[in-house]
Amino acid sequence: MKKQSIFVSVLSLALVASIFGHDLFLKADSFFLRPNAKLTIKIMNGTFQESEGAVSFARLNDVSVVSSGKRVHPLEADFTKNETTAFMNLTTGGAGTYVVGLSTKSREIALKAADFNEYLKEDGLPDTLEERRKTGELEKDAKERYSKHVKAILQVGDKRTDDFKAVLGYPVELIPQQNPYSLKKGDTMEILCLKDGNPLTGQVVLAGREENGKMIAAPELRSDKTGNVKLRLEGGGKWYVKFINMTKLDAPNLNYESKWTSLTFELKN
Repeated sequence: MKKQSIFVSVLSLALVASIFGHDLFLKADSFFLRPNAKLTIKIMNGTFQESEGAVSFARLNDVSVVSSGKRVHPLEADFTKNETTAFMNLTTGGAGTYVVGLSTKSREIALKAADFNEYLKEDGLPDTLEERRKTGELEKDAKERYSKHVKAILQVGDKRTDDFKAVLGYPVELIPQQNPYSLKKGDTMEILCLKDGNPLTGQVVLAGREENGKMIAAPELRSDKTGNVKLRLEGGGKWYVKFINMTKLDAPNLNYESKWTSLTFELKN
């Protein structure tokens, strides 16, 4: 019985990890590239360091690359994958700051009350958790519709361009107000949170970075009345910024809709 109990505990932890480890990020081995060079971007479906399932091309609503003021759309032939990770295989053009974006179609998931509450707690959704507490719904299971909309900012060659602030028109989006490749360690970057093209106020935003293989979390942020957050770049490495915007729905078979977004870039040490 003791061995069975241990097994059940381990299985429960694995299930919890699979529920909460479902972020989506675009990540390159290096965000600093040469002009006219081949590039592979990993589509990390899980955590910033480990992808747990390859995203299929059929699941995508949009794939975009913006450079020199122009937007192009990679094709299915530009994608490969293995059991855990999908890869976007591209070739850079001329020097400049590039934006790569990817937007998924919606999916639905049903979660037990305890798992849903824990997810709200861990993934930066304290307002929804508090609303459930106030309305006496903490014991209520939840069915959620979700979609994910992610971007990476790359620097090709030495020329900095304004493409970093391109708005792709995704349901939720993070728009840096300064080119991250014009900033250095210790600077503060202002980032605009958008939902349906409009500034999103009071949104909890999480950020962190990977440096020398270790993850370092930044302090939790919340967007101001203009929809902006101010992120202090306290160190080098590969950075992510992300948020989940969740809305309660009045539908018989669907309780919430969440829209996820992330932004990734690299800061030299």
